[in-house]
Amino acid sequence: MDPENPWGTFLDVKYAPLMRFDIQELIDANTRPWYNQTLCRVNDCVVRLGVIQGDYPWHRHEDEDELFYVVEGRLMMDVEGREPTILQERQGITVPAGTRHRPRAKERTVILLVEGAGVVPTGD
Repeated sequence: MDPENPWGTFLDVKYAPLMRFDIQELIDANTRPWYNQTLCRVNDCVVRLGVIQGDYPWHRHEDEDELFYVVEGRLMMDVEGREPTILQERQGITVPAGTRHRPRAKERTVILLVEGAGVVPTGD
C-alpha cells in the first residue's frame, strides 16, 4: 500500500469527451487492494471506477448523493443505523447526501460510482 495514497484515489479525469475507454484494461492493470480512478466527467458529475477489497472507512458527503453500481463481485454497503445492503453484480444503490456509510468487499469487486465532480471519495 502506498502511504501517500493508501486508498488508491486518482481524481484526474482520465478520458476526455469522445475518447473511447475500456475499463477492463484498467481493472487488469490494477494491483492495489483499493483503486479509485475518475474515468470521465458528465456535466457536473464524474464517473469513477473502483476496484476494491476490504473495508473502506466510515464517511459521509454532506452535499452530494453517490451512486454505487457493481460490475463484478459483491459489495456490502453499511449505512449508519441500518442493516448492511448486499449488492450482487449489476445491482446498485444511491447513498443520499449526508448519510454516513462504508462500502466493503470480501473479495475483489469492481464498481462504478457516479457522484458530483467535487466529491472527495474519503468524505467531507
